[in-house]
Amino acid sequence: MSSASRFANKRGIYLGRRSTKVHVALYRRSNGRIGGHLPGSPRAKILLLDHVGAKSGLRRTSPLMYYAGDKFVAVVASKAGQPTHPAWFHNLKANPDTTIRIGSQTRTVRARVATDAERDQLWPQFVAFFPDYDFYQHLARDRTIPIMILDPR
Repeated sequence: MSSASRFANKRGIYLGRRSTKVHVALYRRSNGRIGGHLPGSPRAKILLLDHVGAKSGLRRTSPLMYYAGDKFVAVVASKAGQPTHPAWFHNLKANPDTTIRIGSQTRTVRARVATDAERDQLWPQFVAFFPDYDFYQHLARDRTIPIMILDPR
């Protein structure tokens, strides 16, 4: 992570919402060729996660880095180390049946929070392709950053 990003995160600035609409539009138009991985980190692949607002009922889409297991996909609810979970996490807990898009493929999935044992196994996989997850966990202090498992339906 750049020192500017770490500075911004220490100040509680979370920039994800501001750039989401553009990111999602570029990803969709290019079938993931643009916006399909973190710039400068080709191993940090990005999917589009659809979710329905737990309170609003509005359909939303969030670009997230992911880990692909043999039979599932997992995403981290880091919110860049902020003290609260991201809205999409709460939305998936309320409405777990959803879709994800990886490249040009859309998949139907059911979301669930990883067990402690699953999280212990998956966390190093996420840190391997995006080391700043450890920094985010440090920033989050007492909030254990959860991992959401997206099982195929």
